[in-house]
Amino acid sequence: MREPEAKRLLAGTLVGRLPSGMAPLAIVLAGAHTYGTAGGAALAALYLLASAVGGPLIGRQADRHGQSTTFAVSGLVSGAALVAVAAGSSRLWQVAAAVVLAGGLKPPLEAGLRSLWGTGPGSVMPSRAHQRTALALDAASQELIYIAGPVIVAAIVLAASPSAALLATAGIGMAGTALVVSTHSSRSWTSADHRSRDWLGPLRSPSLRRLYAAMACAGVPIGAITPLAINTGTRYDASWLVGGLPAVLSAGALLGGLAYGARPWPGTTPRQLIALAALFSAGWLAVSVSGGPAAVFAATAGAGLFMAPLLAAAFGVTGALAPRGTVTEAQALLVAALDVGCGLGTAADSLLHPLFLPAATTAGVLILVAGRRSLAEGRIASLAPRPVHPLEATT
Repeated sequence: MREPEAKRLLAGTLVGRLPSGMAPLAIVLAGAHTYGTAGGAALAALYLLASAVGGPLIGRQADRHGQSTTFAVSGLVSGAALVAVAAGSSRLWQVAAAVVLAGGLKPPLEAGLRSLWGTGPGSVMPSRAHQRTALALDAASQELIYIAGPVIVAAIVLAASPSAALLATAGIGMAGTALVVSTHSSRSWTSADHRSRDWLGPLRSPSLRRLYAAMACAGVPIGAITPLAINTGTRYDASWLVGGLPAVLSAGALLGGLAYGARPWPGTTPRQLIALAALFSAGWLAVSVSGGPAAVFAATAGAGLFMAPLLAAAFGVTGALAPRGTVTEAQALLVAALDVGCGLGTAADSLLHPLFLPAATTAGVLILVAGRRSLAEGRIASLAPRPVHPLEATT
């Protein structure tokens, strides 16, 4: 955080990403007044789907034309679309179109930040060691978004209305985006090579395709945590688990991410990625076989400890494997893959056997193990700290 503009970039990105934790709930509550709970939920699902599709497309434009203009324009349109949703309409298709615009044009600030965390020209971090710590802090701090976002929406709804919560979501998103794009780092950042026009972009890399598939598997239990908490609370007649399990998962991820970034760990980043995926899967196996509310609570905390480090390692590998000129798009695709996994977990958890969660994460581990050689080829380099010259250390 001593690096120039690092604190401002991280803070602006966290603020600008708060709509990811606010908008779905605010849309559900606002839509329920006119279209019923099912209609509001469908609109929120449409927002999430549009975000998963639009993020990589906007990331591609940022790679080609720079971050500031791309994110500023998309952020303004997304915010204006949320204002239109708040204004309401008797025609469902108009509201649905506004929701698609709000989600599809939401700027992928997290992907942009991870591009700036790199060590190339125009990047913020001076070394691989700095980058590794920054990615870990980024992965840990993003848990605050999904803790604070729903709480802010609930407070605004209680004090005013769901429409006011949507207006606040739009304002917060635009403010955070403005804070990021006004930095010198964002204004001056350009992709290392923006000449590529391959429509597949990062997906032309077999290594990245394997990584995305594995991280979609890792997203399944993350998305399943809410229905899992409800089912577990009902089974053990422990209503405190409904809020307790998501909270302890996020708390574990926050602590795990800080621990991962606070010191070097042995092995290259691809090897760390595989090890963390295996530990994350073991954590969910413990959750699935635990008996009693206290045991499930403790096991969920254990699984959370490996979540942010796993994401940090995945961000690092993605940045290193991304074909030149596609780093922002590649990071946005990783987020989209996680979102897909989260959606599958939310939809399927209540319908399938409890061992479905560790089975999904184990599948992700197997995908990584099968492609371990390709993860370590090409431009991939370890994010483990290299020896530092004394003069560089003092600088």
